[in-house]
Amino acid sequence: MTLTAKHGRAPRVCVAFGTRPEATKMAPVVAALARRPDLSPVTLVTGQHREQLDDALRTFGIVPDADLDVMTQRQALPELFARITREAARLLPDLDVDYVLVHGDTTSTFAIALAAFLQDVPVAHVEAGLRSFDLRQPFPEEANRKLTDVLTDLDLPPTPLARQHLLAEGKPAERMVVTGNTAVDAVRMARARAHLPAASPKGPLVAVTMHRRENLPLMADLARALARVAARFEHLTFVYPVHLNPSVREAVMPVLTDVPNVVLDDPWDYLSMIALLDHAELVVTDSGGIQEEGAALGVPVAVLRNVTERPEGADAGSLRLLGNDPAVVEASLSALLADADALAAMRSAPNPYGDGHAGERVAQAVAWRFGLADRPSDWQPQARLDAPSAPDAGPRPPDT
Repeated sequence: MTLTAKHGRAPRVCVAFGTRPEATKMAPVVAALARRPDLSPVTLVTGQHREQLDDALRTFGIVPDADLDVMTQRQALPELFARITREAARLLPDLDVDYVLVHGDTTSTFAIALAAFLQDVPVAHVEAGLRSFDLRQPFPEEANRKLTDVLTDLDLPPTPLARQHLLAEGKPAERMVVTGNTAVDAVRMARARAHLPAASPKGPLVAVTMHRRENLPLMADLARALARVAARFEHLTFVYPVHLNPSVREAVMPVLTDVPNVVLDDPWDYLSMIALLDHAELVVTDSGGIQEEGAALGVPVAVLRNVTERPEGADAGSLRLLGNDPAVVEASLSALLADADALAAMRSAPNPYGDGHAGERVAQAVAWRFGLADRPSDWQPQARLDAPSAPDAGPRPPDT
């Protein structure tokens, strides 16, 4: 059934997010909605990541219409979820919106989706359908995205595999559009403006990010493994902007501070991070979004996780899943950095995540739900003729 906006006006579409990765990935959606005269975008931020969120908002010129400002130091997940849900449910009627768009898998994502559902506002999920099939890895993101997809009016999976996951869960194909990932749009929007800070080290670089909750018990040991790898590859500089989470900093900084070719810093702004990834010989990360950003930039990515909800990169050859056992990570990273042919093959792999037009497909899909546009065509990635199976990239859903 086609939706109808209130009062016969252009539908007011609330784009809601709370972290820097969400903000960068939703910026192309905000821009695409604003270009459509038949839709009126409204932005709501939770402030789940304060400093980094504000950086992304400045980068893409987004001025929020509402800001819940919920974050406090060392806030527990139940408290954060409760505050976002309560405040969003209170504010959504005042914003007088007809539709809500959430993104991905953060606490903000599910909390806002639930608040909108309880206020009887339909919800669409950008980046729907990603699955690791393990509720503990990543935690709590796997639960957040699965729970969000229970509530949606429209699912916007970024890839055919994500669509397959949703179909396997019984979601209706007629309320689904494959869009590509908006992270690719954001990288293309930012790349021309991205420059390394003036004080950045010269020479070949390895970019490092490591902050996942499930890696916290191993993080000091993973940092020691990284230190030993750095000692073997003295010609490389390992640049690690360390997450502001105190538990992360307490684990890695005592281990890595005195390693000569490891540079530790506070988190970099988005444009500087894109420049760092773009200049890197290799990216070492436990992040989800950086897997997509690395593929968009043609940079090899080594993933410090046991499973990934983005196995398309492993299938295409742009990423390697190393797990999080420190001894295995040390051996695998050392072997990869010593293998110029393997790194070259990863750089030349096709991008399986998007074509830079995902934001436009999302905006058109919303207009389609209101009967204002045709349904957008599903995005299809470029085929890789020699694509291998990737049994280590994470389980697949049953065939549908």
